[in-house]
Amino acid sequence: MTDHIEIKALLTVSDAGEITGTAWPFGSADRVGDVIEKGAFTSPAILPMLFAHDQAQVIGVWDQIAETETGLTVKGRLLVDDVERAREVRAMIKAGAVTGLSIGFVTKDAKRSAKGRTISALELHEISIVAVPAHPGAQITSVKSVISESLNMENEDPKTPANAPLIDTKAHEAVLARLDKLEAKGQRLGAPVITQGEDTVRKAFVSFLQGADFDKKALTVANDAPAYVLAPEETSGEFIRNLVEFSPIRAIADVRTTASHTILLPKRTGITNALWVGETTTRTGSEPTFDQSDIVIKELATFVDLSLRMLEDSANVEAEVRLALAEDFGVKEALSFVNGATAVEPTGFMTAAGIAETNNGHATVLSADALIKLFYAMPATYRNRGAWVMNGTTLAVIRTMKDGNNNYLWQPSYQAGQPETILGRPVVEALDMPNVASAATPIIYGDFKAGYRIYDRVSLDVLPDLLTQRTSGLARFHARRRVGAGVVRSDVFRKLKMAI
Repeated sequence: MTDHIEIKALLTVSDAGEITGTAWPFGSADRVGDVIEKGAFTSPAILPMLFAHDQAQVIGVWDQIAETETGLTVKGRLLVDDVERAREVRAMIKAGAVTGLSIGFVTKDAKRSAKGRTISALELHEISIVAVPAHPGAQITSVKSVISESLNMENEDPKTPANAPLIDTKAHEAVLARLDKLEAKGQRLGAPVITQGEDTVRKAFVSFLQGADFDKKALTVANDAPAYVLAPEETSGEFIRNLVEFSPIRAIADVRTTASHTILLPKRTGITNALWVGETTTRTGSEPTFDQSDIVIKELATFVDLSLRMLEDSANVEAEVRLALAEDFGVKEALSFVNGATAVEPTGFMTAAGIAETNNGHATVLSADALIKLFYAMPATYRNRGAWVMNGTTLAVIRTMKDGNNNYLWQPSYQAGQPETILGRPVVEALDMPNVASAATPIIYGDFKAGYRIYDRVSLDVLPDLLTQRTSGLARFHARRRVGAGVVRSDVFRKLKMAI
């Protein structure tokens, strides 16, 4: 859930990157009645300075943190000499485009009243610079993202763009009003989170799945999940790890996270034209051209039915749900990462345009010479970092093939954790690759880290339905996740085509 609070203070920054401000004011309640008391804050001597609560954007440090009569005042420095993003943030602050401070903390002690909470003890974990104040009359605005009593994270205005943390005060107030009811299972997203102990979180999640009443403080949040309860952070991490077992492309691709619905990727479409010249020869200018591609985040959804008896009697229901979803989502992801071509799924690398092909030399019989030819047709930089991808049927054929010196192209792995290889490069078995057939492309080789990118938007969120299937003795769990993928560089791949 998300809370908002106005901060009436001025954020200042010097040319050297020194920055001061008030991270939290005392003496007034936020929009839902929460108050942080003077003396509540504890923190390390130095805290990281983030931009928009993004842990990948550390732009400085806070080295002076103190409580005054009016609020929590902070002073720090942007790493303008070492971090490009820090210089950009300094420019945005000077231009007045960024004026907010936002804190992330874990609540240690709080009392609830009819109007909200009074927080008397908390542990501060980070302070972020944010872009949009939640109140037009305040020059610094913070928003708390509450993992109940356990985590509070300030955030930005509910009108923040889609690529920034989103706040919905109406939904927040609705959830607060229903907090003590059985159906209060919602948790609003906020900024990146800090979770409490895994045991407490997991127990509450299991209790939630079983349909029991629960304490909202045991839930964690993730991006883009309105009206849903999300799996605990540890559970979501295990879910992603399980996905890799069913979606082998994740193990070799460049996998990232995003807070946006679309990722724009600039790309160069032309090169410079440098020429050797004499001492006084007139130089020739170059005009490299640029373009951009995009990767759009798609949504994958399903539901899982579990018996009410299992929910009542099993403390391992969380693992059952997680494994069921991981298998289903992983299989569907793997298919799309390879052959995705529709508007509602990620783009597969086998359907992407612009990937070169090497003819096998025969329409139905794999050629060892063709594999060697394909391998050395790749630029050396990508050839030495690439991987082979094919299905098990094709791999079975290749295991019997030899080169001109009667050496097997396929080499088994004799060391645990090391992959099998062909021509010294690892082999990834993907069920959804085509079989060997005339005009088919059963094998692809490439540097997937450089050429294929996967963006995770929402790891996992779950919405239980304990009523509509009850006459059948079942409970239904609706699950969804959002992920996008696509080829970002076609020149680092090459396919083997079954053709003369």
